[in-house]
Amino acid sequence: PDYEPKMSKPAIRREIFLLTVKGERSRPGLTAALAETMGKHDVTILDIGQAEIHDMLSLGMLIEAPAEPGLNVLKEIVFMAHHLGLTVNFTPISSPDYERWVFEQAKPRFTVTLLTRRLFAHYLAIVTKIIFDNNLNIDMITRLSGRQSLKSPDVRSRRSALQFEVSGKPRNVDQMREELFKVSLTQPVDVAVQEDDLFRRNRRLILFDMDSTLIQCEVIDELAKRAGVGKQVAEITESAMRGELDFKESFRRRMRLLKGMPESVLTDIADNLPITEGAPRLISNLKRLGYKVGILSGGFTYFAERLQKEMGIDYVHANQLDFKDGQLTGEVVGEIVDGNRKAELLQQIAKKEGLSLKQVIAVGDGANDIPMLKLAGLGVAFHAKPKVKEQAKVGISTLGLDGILYLLGVRDREVLQETRNERLKEVMMPVPPAKL
Repeated sequence: PDYEPKMSKPAIRREIFLLTVKGERSRPGLTAALAETMGKHDVTILDIGQAEIHDMLSLGMLIEAPAEPGLNVLKEIVFMAHHLGLTVNFTPISSPDYERWVFEQAKPRFTVTLLTRRLFAHYLAIVTKIIFDNNLNIDMITRLSGRQSLKSPDVRSRRSALQFEVSGKPRNVDQMREELFKVSLTQPVDVAVQEDDLFRRNRRLILFDMDSTLIQCEVIDELAKRAGVGKQVAEITESAMRGELDFKESFRRRMRLLKGMPESVLTDIADNLPITEGAPRLISNLKRLGYKVGILSGGFTYFAERLQKEMGIDYVHANQLDFKDGQLTGEVVGEIVDGNRKAELLQQIAKKEGLSLKQVIAVGDGANDIPMLKLAGLGVAFHAKPKVKEQAKVGISTLGLDGILYLLGVRDREVLQETRNERLKEVMMPVPPAKL
């Protein structure tokens, strides 16, 4: 039999709208109600986002709807929103404008993290002006820190962390980092710029310097004070800083001054190590995320292994002290751990764990940490001298070590709080003053 060909239905013209909904606090079931209403009219949702600040809701949807007579779907949404006490606006979006927006997702993307104890408006103005001047657009701002009570008198307990997701091609990324670095020299803020890629969210190994990083003292100086040779050790240290001695030779000279010190003195110092603010919180949370944690130190295994036991650290590489009859001989056993050795150990541990160097975080404060800070995917100069911060490209000088969680995009509300270990004597970091 003959069949008449079926006539295809004419394509229904469709239009694109930006729908914005605003009002007091998010209403339970609002999104479901909107979606149900739009579902009756064959609406496609192209993008969606929602934010709430102090009980005020802002919801946005980019939708494609059939250009039916009277656009009934829009009328129904307006009626529903009015019933809920919300305000609705519709903005028509042309097809070329929409395609331009789609194309822009291919732009390079960066994450800028702003850290401070208290966020003043002029800090935000300085940082966002630098972002703007470098041809970058802020796509999203997220507060990572928790809500802060204004009744707390201790400014050190406060913290403010913002994460900016930015896109565009900056004129020069290194120059932008330099500009933001200079901000931290004059204001009590830290600003970190990272490429927003898969590695930023998938670090798996963190390696710390120990002295003045994981603990707030230089153990060799503490030993020198107990031995009554603090002045001589300080002179050797100064000579090394002037470049007159390399690290290994200065280390040997300082060690020889400690010859004859009884082990009981070391035990007393080890029992009272001042743990850096935020270190237990950082390490415990990273361990739960599957991180491996290590210490790469020019200090001593005697103290690093104590931290290893108390904090669940996986790797310890430091200098092993030599004892005879319960006293220091003034020598160390094996190879001295200097800056180059730290970099070698970082590579060895990453290889053993099957990780890319981009998945490694290195944290330190001194010049001998620079090789590993530059090698790691994320090198963090912690309360370090400006020259070290400049080499590392990321620095934290306003918060404790747990500020590193913000660099990974972790929000306070996601952090697992640990029961305080009374054996660890955690000390707060000083709050740097603003410089005019």
